[in-house]
Order: sequence, then C-alpha cells, then structure tokens
Amino acid sequence: MADNKRTSMFDFFLLSIFLVSLCLAPVPTSAQGRKLSFGVNGQFKILQVADMHYANGATTLCKDVLGSQMAHCSDLNTTAFMTRVIAAEKPDLIVFTGDNIFGYDVKDAVKSMNAAFAPAIDSKIPWVAVLGNHDQQSTLTRQELMKHIVKLPYTFSKVNPPEAAHYIDGFGNNNLQIHGSVESSLQNKSVLNLYFLDSGDYSSVHNIKGYDWIKTSQQVWFDQTSKLLQREYNKEPNPQQGAAPGLAYFHIPLPEFWRFNSTNAAKGVRQEVTGSANTNSGFFTTLVARGDVKSVFVGHDHLNDFCGELRGLNLCYGGGFGYHAYGKAGWERRARVVVADLSKKSNGNWGDVKSIRTWKRLDDHQLSVIDAQDLWNSSPN
Repeated sequence: MADNKRTSMFDFFLLSIFLVSLCLAPVPTSAQGRKLSFGVNGQFKILQVADMHYANGATTLCKDVLGSQMAHCSDLNTTAFMTRVIAAEKPDLIVFTGDNIFGYDVKDAVKSMNAAFAPAIDSKIPWVAVLGNHDQQSTLTRQELMKHIVKLPYTFSKVNPPEAAHYIDGFGNNNLQIHGSVESSLQNKSVLNLYFLDSGDYSSVHNIKGYDWIKTSQQVWFDQTSKLLQREYNKEPNPQQGAAPGLAYFHIPLPEFWRFNSTNAAKGVRQEVTGSANTNSGFFTTLVARGDVKSVFVGHDHLNDFCGELRGLNLCYGGGFGYHAYGKAGWERRARVVVADLSKKSNGNWGDVKSIRTWKRLDDHQLSVIDAQDLWNSSPN
C-alpha cells in the first residue's frame, strides 16, 4: 500500500512538472494557420513600409539628410522610425513593399534582413514582405531571400502560393484573407482580400532594357484567386453580393502611374520620374477588369508619395521610408497607413467593408499625419 501511495505521489509530481512546463513553454511565433480578422472596433489597419534600403546598421550612413543630421545618422534611424510609427499607429498588419535591404552595400544578407525586420518582429504584429530590385544584390538570390523571410517570426509571407508554385513567375506572390469581425456573422468569411506580387528587378528580355514587370503567369494567378474568393464570398453561409474589396502591394510602379503629377493627383506630390518597366504587361487592365482591387500600393520612387485615381483604381506610392535610401534633405521620410472600416448593421453588429482610407506619417518630432484621404466607399455619395 505504501509503495502504491509513493508511486501515485511520484506520478502526480511528474504530471505537475509536465503541466507547469506547458504553461511556461514559449508561444509559437509561426503565422502558419493563423487567421487575420477585423478588430472589435470594426477596423483593419495596415502600415506600409517602402524602401528601407537597410545595410549594416550603425556603420551605414544616411543619404540625403540635412547637414545637422549627418554626423549621427545611420540605418538605426530607420529602425527608430519604424519603432515609433508602429507604437503610434498600432497596425494590424505591416507590409514591406521591397528594397528592404540595399544589396550592393550589404555584407551579410541574412543579418541585414533580420535587422531590417526586427522592429516588426519585436512588436509581434503580423507582417508580410515582397522584394524590390535591390534586395538580391548581395549574397542571396530572390528565392533564397524569400525562403529566409518565411522562417522569421510573425510573418505571413510566402515563397509562393502552393497552388501556383509550379507555374508562377517570381517569389513572394501571396494572398491574405482578412475575415470579418470576431463574433460577427462574417467572422469566417473574407471581407477584405490582400494581394502581394513580385514585380521583379530588371528585365531579362534582351531587347527590353530597364526594370522588370508583373508577368502573365502572375496575372493568371491573380485572376483565378480573385474569382475563387468572390465565389466564396457569394456562397452560403451568409452569402454576400458582388466581390469583397481588395488591395494590391508590390514594388515597381505600373506605367499608368505616369498619368499623375502634383496637380492632378488627389493627394501627395511627384518629385521624380516614375521608374516603371519600359513595356506594359497589362496588369492595370487586368485589375480594372476584375474590379475587386480598389487600390495599388508601391514603392521604388522614393520622392513620390501621391495617390491618384484612374478608372476606379487608386494608384498610390508609399513614399521613401529608409535613411540609407536616396531622398531629399528636409523632406521627411514617411510611411503610409491604410484603414478599412466595416459597416454597422441594424442590429448593431459589424458587417462588410464600408470604406477604405489612407494617410501618411512623417518622421518628424510629432510623427505628423498628412494627406488624409478617402480611397473607396461601398456607397459613393
């Protein structure tokens, strides 16, 4: 009897240790299987970070800043800005739209990538990244870069969508579905669809010089994904009409960005040429034909930060974020914020997406908010 009692007590001790170890185990940081949803406030907020151009940290000097800033300015200023704007905005998702590192100056691509994304990772906020035309100019190829990024904590990035991996061009193409507010009738239905595409780096076609473009295979994937998501949106339970609105993020602007300047854009400025491809692959037409994507967000041209509407589609620059990227002395580095708001039903519950709006944050003493603008409303006035 005594032996049995001692055995039972020992078993209980082992069980207690096991349960305590479960409680103390670290929370998994992988985003795999996690669902993104609108908050209980009926909003979903996205912070766009364009063109960090991160290199080697404290030893990497800033470009195009005031003389009074130069002595103590480095990549760490980029890190500090991101930390401040994350704390101020508290986004639900952070999107890096390429040229995350400036490959030519990078000594170790893995170390630089880790440092560039560190504020997002430290915040434990979900994030996703696509590549620009400079990320691969160091020790890793574009595929190797994305394979590293997808292993980092809290990221929703993908090397490529599994269903299209055998045919799609580029690396980092991805779709995220943002579900309705928790405990609403749409909590299991995507009410906002985000598309991320690899716009490449430089043309590999011998008689077309300059920057790369979004290829036909990527447009096929986008078109098929958009149609599939609309079918899901329209079917039981809780069938919805039409298509859920979407947003698209990539690095190199479409040629149609050329249509705008500082006077005809709704908000923001043009201070340099649009660095688009020297051929038009037709992605703008593909987006307009589908009709679900309401706004496109790019980087690449650091001194442009405008939004202009063409045929119902907003074309928006993020504006230069990083301090090792070229800029303009006295023109603050900046980030773009996008907020989608849900409609309110007659019973007081949250419904589908009612509107999408945007503004920019400047890296000044006040983190000034500028250029607030409505991008889309489900019921235009």
